[in-house]
Amino acid sequence: MQATAFTFDPGTRAGSVLLDDGTPVAFDAAAFDAGGLRLLRPGQRVRIRTEGEGDARRVVFVTLQTYPDPGA
Repeated sequence: MQATAFTFDPGTRAGSVLLDDGTPVAFDAAAFDAGGLRLLRPGQRVRIRTEGEGDARRVVFVTLQTYPDPGA
């Protein structure tokens, strides 16, 4: 799934992305670390994996579009 980086705090390594329909979804440090990134800038297109539905949906993996997804 694709999204756009919306917020990112380098101190906590957590932030949020916007899905293509504009829905914000948060991610934690574990999801960021799983993607092998060092920094994320708002506006970057990213590849994500999510778990759950509706309000329980959460990002479990976030990386750049050009990086591989080992779980795919």
